[in-house]
Amino acid sequence: MKITILTLFPEMFPPILNLSILGRGQKKGLVEFNVLNIRDFATDKHKTVDDSPYGGGIGLVFKADVLVSAIKSVGKGCVVLTSASGTPFKQSTAQELSQLDHLILVCGHYEGVDQRFIDKYVNCELSIGDYVLTGGEIPAMAIADAVTRLIPGVLEKPEAVAKESFVNNLLEHPQYTRPEEFEGDRVPAILLSGNHQEVEKWRSEESLKKTKQVRPDLLKSLKRI
Repeated sequence: MKITILTLFPEMFPPILNLSILGRGQKKGLVEFNVLNIRDFATDKHKTVDDSPYGGGIGLVFKADVLVSAIKSVGKGCVVLTSASGTPFKQSTAQELSQLDHLILVCGHYEGVDQRFIDKYVNCELSIGDYVLTGGEIPAMAIADAVTRLIPGVLEKPEAVAKESFVNNLLEHPQYTRPEEFEGDRVPAILLSGNHQEVEKWRSEESLKKTKQVRPDLLKSLKRI
């Protein structure tokens, strides 16, 4: 899979993309990252990528012509714009994107992007939460990370993605490791029993309990399916 990232700050990405699981995915030849500076596609001597909004208003707007030039330079792919007004990014979305041959992430900035670019060239707008960031670089990193780990072969244990949070709209159950006793608290006895059937039952119950406490909205979504 190829993931192309169009950004005003390409220097932000190498420390994230070249380490840990993402770095191993590249070494295995399973994912290729291509990070381009959007300013390289501006045509004036000042490398202008933004301008004042028609109709007035505070801030600046990303220019459509510059973004289109950048998009056309990287070939065909699914174009995703990171935007505070986009659709919430979910695990199911990451799973869909991981099936693509080429994912193009455009890092939004300023007060927004010229709507004509969105209408003609963007397949979807994604948001990583109900808050506003200074730019779309961090959301692009999050999307690239979530997508890459789902590419077959990237994780050494593929079953790791089958029982984690948000699978079946449930949060993952609590986890424990050594030491068996820590500051007076012991690991639940069921996890030491060796009874795999009872362990799985406990984990399912704890997963449901945690989801009810922390994200009851997920259970409401589950009931509507």
